[in-house]
Amino acid sequence: MSTLVHRFLAAALVCGVVVASGITAAGQSAVGAKAAPAEANSAQKGLSLAEAGRCREALPILRKAAPLADKELKMKAGLATVRCGLQLNQTEAVVTALVWLNREFPSDPDVLYVTTHAYSDLSTRAALHLAGSAPTSVQALELNAEALESQGKWDEAAAQYHAILKQQPDIRGIHYRLGRIILSKPHTTTTITDARAEFEAELKTDPHNAGAEYILGEMARQSQQWEDAIDHFSKASKFDASFADAFLGLGFSLNSVGRFADAIPPLEAGVKLQPANPTGHYQLAIAYNRVGRKEDAKREAALQKEAAEKIEQDRQKSAEAPQ
Repeated sequence: MSTLVHRFLAAALVCGVVVASGITAAGQSAVGAKAAPAEANSAQKGLSLAEAGRCREALPILRKAAPLADKELKMKAGLATVRCGLQLNQTEAVVTALVWLNREFPSDPDVLYVTTHAYSDLSTRAALHLAGSAPTSVQALELNAEALESQGKWDEAAAQYHAILKQQPDIRGIHYRLGRIILSKPHTTTTITDARAEFEAELKTDPHNAGAEYILGEMARQSQQWEDAIDHFSKASKFDASFADAFLGLGFSLNSVGRFADAIPPLEAGVKLQPANPTGHYQLAIAYNRVGRKEDAKREAALQKEAAEKIEQDRQKSAEAPQ
């Protein structure tokens, strides 16, 4: 059980390590407001109680602070609500406070810091609850497998996914994850065949899985099997209207077989969804040029150059930034 719990913790903490003292420090730094106006006396009392560690008394008072006109006091009360809610394991109070804090103070460093750690803490608690209450459930096995996958322990993760399929053969998403694991491992002579089998198995349980269709399309594109690529990319773009890469893959494949007029609509959709991608502008410039839309082609070529230069500038800034 201890190993399972540790893996659950690893999964829950992918987005950041929980530092309870960090949340406490941030919350305490927010306390100590200036003399509050008469209408804010109640909130000030809640803050004082929270600062004194009397969260059970403070929380009901602090939860009423959302309508306060005093922005500074309102934020401090919200931060204290999160801290006390976590201490008392009052998830609803924590989430409610985080929602309005992020709505009212979307760029405040204290709010963003506390939000990061609070959600990480809540994630960890939920994972531990799942591990303790239903350790052999499909959901527990999947969370464990995700933790192993995030650590690059491909074979152990695959074993967990196979255990899930033994319990529930028609569950959605598991064959897709197995296919992804196969592609993540060092390639062998059977990598593509094995991965394709998993993605095709996924489509039998989930016929509208855009991710599986897209990866099958990419495999076909890389093998220059254009008609298969067009079929898979077309389905992926229909199943997910926000899937920019599927639209771009479809346009690229249509260009590759000389269907330039057909390539324009998916390429336009892909460029609209992903305007900073120079490849999309390049492919669209080709399609426009081949159907005689010279001015449109020039515009896309200019946008392709601009996007490529922006990527290079960002790369150089990143390289020059202090480590």
